[in-house]
Amino acid sequence: MAPAGGCQHGPVSQPLDELVHLLDLETIEVDIFRGIQPDEERQRVFGGQVAAQALMAAGRTVASGTVHSLHAYFLRPGDPAVPIVYQVDRIRDGRSFTTRRVVAIQHGEAIFHLSASFHVLEAGPEHQFPMPKVPEPETLPTLSERLREWDHQDDELSSWYYRSHPIDQRYIGSIPWAAPTDDPDPHQRLWLRADGNLPDDPLLHACVATYASDLSLYDTILRPHEIDWEESDFMGASLDHSMWFHRQFRADEWLLYDTDSPVAVNARGLARGFFFDRRGNLVVSVAQEGLVRFLNSQPRRA
Repeated sequence: MAPAGGCQHGPVSQPLDELVHLLDLETIEVDIFRGIQPDEERQRVFGGQVAAQALMAAGRTVASGTVHSLHAYFLRPGDPAVPIVYQVDRIRDGRSFTTRRVVAIQHGEAIFHLSASFHVLEAGPEHQFPMPKVPEPETLPTLSERLREWDHQDDELSSWYYRSHPIDQRYIGSIPWAAPTDDPDPHQRLWLRADGNLPDDPLLHACVATYASDLSLYDTILRPHEIDWEESDFMGASLDHSMWFHRQFRADEWLLYDTDSPVAVNARGLARGFFFDRRGNLVVSVAQEGLVRFLNSQPRRA
């Protein structure tokens, strides 16, 4: 997935620089890497971070080809106070396809498992879903501008939302977690890109897209239900995450993230997402299942 062309929207922001630093894993032994944690207060490690770091670990061991798919399971909550060790298993090195398995470890236990496949690009038949017609990203307010309209009382949570982030997000329509509603339409769309220029490293662009893919996808599951993340009896978490990388792209250029949730049942919800570049090319597809659990009440139906 060698990115084509350059990005002109500005230098790397401090949050993006910190994300790139997070993805620059330390090699501590053959096929064993260590990832640091961001300097921020969290109850558990952000799923997009551990997925992106695991993909970086896998890619560091691949000699040819670019990532075309990943499939991951979140096994345990990650501890944000200690580094994560990533152990790579070289499953297969083929002429066209290379397969890696990565286990993320903390406190002697596996917290995350990822399988990734790398493919040497080749020609073949082509088709895709059309890109939806949406407003251009420059016409939409930034996330911080949208949040100014949000009356939020939790100082700790609001401080996280209001700080600068490595990914510039421009929502089309309402922000689901800012104003929970029982909108029956389980769809959500937003433009996103890295907040600054990235080096011309295809693996890094794939890892940044992996990080960004987990920022809003789960929220699509909650959209048809009037659920607030801060409700004491609600428990939500990502269970698994899959991605397919179809075409060349840059994560520091605008990508439309078109998401929907086809079903939620048995305390689990499914969400899908599609990344389109500004030329209308479908470049990445995403799927995730999330836990939607109520501890002390009956589940609410759409």
